[in-house]
Amino acid sequence: MNKYKQDRYIITDSDRNLTFHPYRILLVLFIVGMTMLFLSLTAAYIYNRIVAPSMPPIKVPALFVFNTIVLLGSSLSLMRAKQSYRKDDTEAYKYNLLITIGLTVIFLLLQILAWKSLFEANISITHNNLASYLYMLSALHFLHVIGGLPFMLNFYFNALKNMKEPVSVLIYFSDPFKKLKLNILSLYWHFLDILWIYLVLFLWVNQLIK
Repeated sequence: MNKYKQDRYIITDSDRNLTFHPYRILLVLFIVGMTMLFLSLTAAYIYNRIVAPSMPPIKVPALFVFNTIVLLGSSLSLMRAKQSYRKDDTEAYKYNLLITIGLTVIFLLLQILAWKSLFEANISITHNNLASYLYMLSALHFLHVIGGLPFMLNFYFNALKNMKEPVSVLIYFSDPFKKLKLNILSLYWHFLDILWIYLVLFLWVNQLIK
């Protein structure tokens, strides 16, 4: 490892300041808020099942389960992009960002197809209260995935623009603020993974309880 790379891994005062950067604090507050919201909605789902035990639970579309694999794949490729960033591996960094974007788009398209399959089975958002919650929960998650996509695209196109010569690559990889934003995006993406797994498991377990 050359002297430059050694210097990059020394914790500086600037790095310590970024640890408590407002962006990090906002993300933590956002994650706490979203966790409480989804827990409240799933609690309301359970309450509806208790007060109306004859209401049949909605069967989880198979695409919901498959989409779990797709979303986990996007999280894995983003993790690899982050590792490539730390290693100054330009091509692997750009490649993994592109894979993450592609898998995210696939997730969104498959989610639309999953809703379409529910409609074709005559299960609309007004079918019953449980169907309404299923649509609401999955749509909220869908919107938050869409919300993260522009940031992902920004990272990718920024990399294409700035990684053309050794000096610009050096500046890009040594920017602590860029590293901060990449860490925040990764944390946000992993949170969406955990949230989706929780939703799919919650709905699947509920469909087993008659």
